[in-house]
Amino acid sequence: MSASKSLKSRLQGDLSTAIKARDELTSATLRMTLAAVTTEEVAGKQARELSDDEVVKVIGREAKKRREAAEAFEKGGRPEQAARERAEGEVLAAYLPAQLSDAELDELVAAAVAQARAEGAEGPRAMGAVMKLVNPRVAGRAEGGRVAAAVKRALAGA
Repeated sequence: MSASKSLKSRLQGDLSTAIKARDELTSATLRMTLAAVTTEEVAGKQARELSDDEVVKVIGREAKKRREAAEAFEKGGRPEQAARERAEGEVLAAYLPAQLSDAELDELVAAAVAQARAEGAEGPRAMGAVMKLVNPRVAGRAEGGRVAAAVKRALAGA
């Protein structure tokens, strides 16, 4: 079995288990996520199998959609739907890497800022340079908006 099948296979196995257990929430969530993975696999000119990292990105996107939908339902006065979206997000969180704490994120950002400055990035150009350095180190363990906010704080404070 190729290594790239492991996370997708785990999702499929967990879906079968959830269906047998009549766990509607988990089975519906995993079905939608596997559909998103399949859509990603057939997007573009040639169908391909996604790597685990790519599957994690798809799951991360799906989890973000759930968070945003939960907020929208909350603002719209629909707490039942908001609770459902949050529950689906929790199902997906089990497949994502552990999120960085604020302190860990700030530490990574500070190191990237120092490295970017050492390489001569100053002013507005520094933001892009720092993001380029920090994104691979963060890789799915913190949302892009959170990373960008941490970089802005670090650049403003320095």
